[in-house]
Amino acid sequence: MSDRPIGDQPTSLIEQPYQYQRRTLVEPDWTRFPGWRDATAEEWATAQWQRAHCVKSIGQLRAVMGDRLHEDFYDDLEADMSTSATMSMLLPPQMLNTMAPDADETAPGSWTDAFYADPVRRYMLPVASDRRDDWPSHPFATRDSLHEHDMWAVEGLTHRYPTKVLAELLSTCPQYCGHCTRMDLVGKSTPAVDKRRLALKPVDRQTAILDYLRAHEGVRDVVVSGGDVANLPWHQLERFLDALLEIETIRDIRLATKALMGLPQHWLQDEIVDGMGRVAKRAAEQGVNLAIHTHINHVNSVTPAVAAAAAAMLDAGVRDVRNQGVLMRGVNDSPEALLDLCFAMQGEAGILPYYFYMCDMIPNSEHWRTSVAAAQDLQHAIMGYLPGYATPRIICDVPMVGKRWVHQLSEYDRELGISYWTKNYRTSIEADEPDALTRRYPFYDPIDSLPKAGQEWWRNMHPPERTREAGDAAAVRSRRASEREQHSEV
Repeated sequence: MSDRPIGDQPTSLIEQPYQYQRRTLVEPDWTRFPGWRDATAEEWATAQWQRAHCVKSIGQLRAVMGDRLHEDFYDDLEADMSTSATMSMLLPPQMLNTMAPDADETAPGSWTDAFYADPVRRYMLPVASDRRDDWPSHPFATRDSLHEHDMWAVEGLTHRYPTKVLAELLSTCPQYCGHCTRMDLVGKSTPAVDKRRLALKPVDRQTAILDYLRAHEGVRDVVVSGGDVANLPWHQLERFLDALLEIETIRDIRLATKALMGLPQHWLQDEIVDGMGRVAKRAAEQGVNLAIHTHINHVNSVTPAVAAAAAAMLDAGVRDVRNQGVLMRGVNDSPEALLDLCFAMQGEAGILPYYFYMCDMIPNSEHWRTSVAAAQDLQHAIMGYLPGYATPRIICDVPMVGKRWVHQLSEYDRELGISYWTKNYRTSIEADEPDALTRRYPFYDPIDSLPKAGQEWWRNMHPPERTREAGDAAAVRSRRASEREQHSEV
């Protein structure tokens, strides 16, 4: 028996792989950007000012940044937008302000280096040199990788799970994420992607969705999304939610909005807060669970404004504000990054860490995607630090299967990077498939993450796609690669 006194060394004081330290949320100073130097606190706090000053083009970015960024960055950005970007540029000031918060404006090149390295920039403002030359897309990547459109019961209503549906009420957002899983539908077309369009008028689409839900009593859970519900005029959203609450079989309603983080000013408007209060009161009276699901990927995005928006929704009567992030290389693929984010959300902003999805297999996303093995290691690494109810699950959304914890695979060929998954229900397009519940469904790791033998196998089976052969893009990538090698040697 040890002679050491019981409790002599509290576990919290022992050197751990991750050391928790409470951090105060900070709103970066937007006046450090030349284009917003004269913006007042009152203007910054309004949704109208934020929307009016969104950055939608390289010219607008130049106007905001002044001389902060080197010309190479704009060349890099232009090369990506003209050849590879699956989403158009749309950045609210709130979100751009969280990029490179510690850049030193007095040091030559500091802003450019900080922007290249910034985790929020890496997925919200991708550049050509971010993407891979060898495998920009996986050979099995598809524009609608989860077959959501194939499972439309009516326009905009994906009936994928037995008791749950996804209602896509619109195809726009207040901000566009480079890794968007709905890049086939959401936002404006880009040179790389000619987008699918919703055909029905909004009121007709909503009517068709509601009629379907009234006729299918087995559906109890509706995710109201798009796009982002923050872009739907409030009177339309409240009318739709009221109609949902009239359907007795609906017991869960979840509103999906990244804007709670990207444009928190929207959710702090009196009209929205009061309206959510009315909807939440009615939901509570009927025993319906009403929640908001947002999408935050890095701790730098959790600011006092975001915490205020979450608090306003909770005070209005929403049961939970939960986060569904996406696991991405160069953004949050370390235990420290995930735990820092989760502690900021759960401890400082009242946002419950819920899921981190592995980045879906859409085109031009290989530089963001992680292997299942890496996701499993991360899930293991974050256990035991957060409260159990606030420990997020890392999820693989397997095509034709659905959400699965990363440890739920049935078989895994790590050399070829192919994992196999099974399921316990049929999707809406498998009614006549007798082996749907016994089949194994594959999911694929990014090829560059595989051992040499696995990469060679894929190279022989599927020669890498060269989606960005333009000389200007190649020159930018080569130049940035050379610069990074020089930095790593220092």
